[in-house]
Amino acid sequence: MEAEKWGRRIRAYRKLKGYTQEGFSKELGVSVSILGEIERGNRLPAEDLVERIAHSLKISIEDLKPRD
Repeated sequence: MEAEKWGRRIRAYRKLKGYTQEGFSKELGVSVSILGEIERGNRLPAEDLVERIAHSLKISIEDLKPRD
């Protein structure tokens, strides 16, 4: 459940900023399949990856965190 919330928010912000999955995964230094698994909610992002995602999207980690 938690992974799904993270995935939805990451996907929404990625699309909002105009990134494709392929382009964003390259910027983050992860494979497209890992990013896809995270966005589908099959995998929780590691803490260091959350930091890189927030930095790349120019948002705070607080903004990226799922709301309860």
